[in-house]
Amino acid sequence: MTSTGIRLHAPAPGWAIPADVVVVGSGVAGLTAALRCEAAGLTTVVVTKARLDDGSTRWAQGGVAAALGEGDTPEQHLDDTLVAGAGLCDEEAVRLLVTEGPGAVRRLISTGARFDTDDAGTIQLTREGGHHRRRIAHAGGDATGAEISRALVDAVRTRGLRTIENALVLDLLTDAEGRTAGVTLHVMGEGQHDGVGAVHAPAVILATGGMGQVFSATTNPAVSTGDGVALALRAGAEVSDLEFVQFHPTVLFLGPDAEGQQPLVSEAVRGEGAHLVDADGTRFMAGQHELAELAPRDIVAKGITRRMQETGAEHMYLDGRHFGAEMWERRFPTILAACRAHGIDPVTEPVPVAPAAHYASGGVRTDDRGRTTVPGLYACGETACTGVHGANRLASNSLLEGLVYAERIAADLAAAHADGTLTARVPAPVPYAERPAHPLLAPEARYAVQRIMTEGAGVLRSADSLARAAERLERLHAEAREALETDGKTPEPGVDTWEATNLLSIARVLVAAARLREETRGCHWREDRPERDDDHWRRHIVVTLRPDRSLAERVTETADFPPTR
Repeated sequence: MTSTGIRLHAPAPGWAIPADVVVVGSGVAGLTAALRCEAAGLTTVVVTKARLDDGSTRWAQGGVAAALGEGDTPEQHLDDTLVAGAGLCDEEAVRLLVTEGPGAVRRLISTGARFDTDDAGTIQLTREGGHHRRRIAHAGGDATGAEISRALVDAVRTRGLRTIENALVLDLLTDAEGRTAGVTLHVMGEGQHDGVGAVHAPAVILATGGMGQVFSATTNPAVSTGDGVALALRAGAEVSDLEFVQFHPTVLFLGPDAEGQQPLVSEAVRGEGAHLVDADGTRFMAGQHELAELAPRDIVAKGITRRMQETGAEHMYLDGRHFGAEMWERRFPTILAACRAHGIDPVTEPVPVAPAAHYASGGVRTDDRGRTTVPGLYACGETACTGVHGANRLASNSLLEGLVYAERIAADLAAAHADGTLTARVPAPVPYAERPAHPLLAPEARYAVQRIMTEGAGVLRSADSLARAAERLERLHAEAREALETDGKTPEPGVDTWEATNLLSIARVLVAAARLREETRGCHWREDRPERDDDHWRRHIVVTLRPDRSLAERVTETADFPPTR
């Protein structure tokens, strides 16, 4: 196989360091993979965009889903996951998740994570949307992600893993045969490793998190600009199911013009008994699904949006006043503080909520060992599309997926290291200057992309809205490409321009897939095609980037999910 070899317009690397494995990202998936690789004797380097604990993991409030409770089984967890995934989950991928999940959680605990327990020391479990059992382990009430991040970061520092912080990954390095040879990256303030450089390695693990910043309002932090998926596209990897973006139903409504990261109001609040109501106090989810407010997220987000349309309201309300102050302070201290910081007291008044972009169920297409279609390139966590989530992620399966598939990647690399196949090959990267450059967007174009996506490809989509979005995105792409190819002009390379360019790449793929999928399924909601169509669309949309930078889409059967290598 040979890759497209497209790269971002950037200076050539001015320095390089060697490794066996480079892990890009420092959330639950990236740090778990790094720790397991290091334990197997692999020289491992962790590259992260900001600080080690600045990714999406630390913002996770709900918890980790696993069949840990009495009477619960992996089979029941599998059933709930398949239902939420709306017919597009890869069942074997889900089976791996739910059977290996409890052990992965226990290994996380042995790494140092402290989950909430009762007086007898038993892990406390709660429910979230789509789960028929209490199987969500949480920490600090609603600070699970922060505790997991703390434990993993402490372990990385204690074990002395090489880390490079404040480093934006740019592109995959490949050899003449298209095999992975490392990454280029831009480092800010790292002394001898400042500016653009490279980590040379025969294996790269992408764990860069999500792409929520492609929309105006999101629960994702500012660093979630889809960098790993965009890198994989330029390297020629397959990307699948990107049309399935989960909009979290209950995000604190801060006004119609609010942009960027918005405070999340965890699904666990509904799991403990809070109700969704409209301005008149009517529980509008009752009767729409057997689980009412605890239906899968796509159903709740649609229910809220429908009620907003029916009433002309900008938001709905989440009513947990019956909890009382003690429960809010003990179980949801983070959410309580966030609400009060914005002038809302959940103890005495309903919380205004509306959907916002939250989680990408699609990503870089992998097999059951996290291998992508580019040899030597792996992906895990939200960056990856393992087949677990299908058309809609089941609540709290994301942290578990990060744990399980990170461990599977590390096991695959450990086996290759043990038999000598990993380190026997010293890759020689294709000279940087020989690879064509991808045109850059000006930093301010980031906001144009976000507005286009929010207006045309948000919770509600249609053929017309998606066509308008596609036309505006392609115009941005064409203008940037024309400027580069006709007179060599391009915005000054830098973090802001690279991020804007990555967001445009992600947006083009998402809209192309959403236009192609002419049905409503999971978290993909087409107003003009309101029904699920299993006869024609129980399939996956796979996108690659051609050498001329245009998109190539194909449709595969669900049985063909794991990529052919």
